[in-house]
Amino acid sequence: MTVLHAIIRRVEGAEALDKYAKPVVDFVSRSVKPRWIRNLLSGTYLGHPMHPLLTDLPIGAWGMATLLDTIGGRDTERAADILVAAGIVAAVPTAAAGLNDWSDTYGPETRVGLVHATAVGTALAVYVASAIARASGNRRTGKLLGLAGFAVLTAGGYLGGYLSFVRGVNVNRTAWQEGAAEWTAVLPETELPDGAPRRVDADGVPVMLYRSASGLTALAATCSHMGGPLDEGTVTDGCVTCPWHGSVFRLEDGGIVRGPATSPQPRYDARVRDGQIEVRAA
Repeated sequence: MTVLHAIIRRVEGAEALDKYAKPVVDFVSRSVKPRWIRNLLSGTYLGHPMHPLLTDLPIGAWGMATLLDTIGGRDTERAADILVAAGIVAAVPTAAAGLNDWSDTYGPETRVGLVHATAVGTALAVYVASAIARASGNRRTGKLLGLAGFAVLTAGGYLGGYLSFVRGVNVNRTAWQEGAAEWTAVLPETELPDGAPRRVDADGVPVMLYRSASGLTALAATCSHMGGPLDEGTVTDGCVTCPWHGSVFRLEDGGIVRGPATSPQPRYDARVRDGQIEVRAA
């Protein structure tokens, strides 16, 4: 284990942070409750999480400003100022999308996410101070604040990368599931009542079966967002709602009706043959 990972593991176990995280999580959850806000900030309309895409904008702007402040001359001062301001503007929607994603985490991920958000928020505040110093003609102070802001931003970015690539936060939980290519019997027909989701195993992949007057449908039982059990969710109006974070998917094709999910649910063909329900990857 690296020294950095050892430090982060201590943060993950710091339960004292929970009392600070909970009121913020509750506030964010209430704020993103409207479907269009949830879908927009989650990246549902985009097809993958919005936050990682937006982070490139402030990081890129502030990174280039740092480069110009470090090795540029008087001719590049105006460009550096513009980049600092652009990073500040871009950081606002980036933070909103990040808070939306963070509100769906639990335990260790929430604690690391709190420190990540604090670091990035501090970097934003430092860059605002840098912009004010630059505008007032105190360029030396503005440059020093910019360098300090970028150092804090780098630390915060490291924590963000840890959440995504080590903890797997907001990674499609169905990406590596390979459904049965051939028709595979999963359940006797008599064991599937109408209107009741049922979890079955199809060659090692959990599948949710559902039968109604409209017919028989099958979706991956693992929610693509954070791995929630769709078979324990509620079904209304031809859609299933994940019991963990409220993502809503259409039963007929796995399409997303409401985020925070950004990847559709894998769908399976389903049929009844010789008294057995069979499925295969669609």
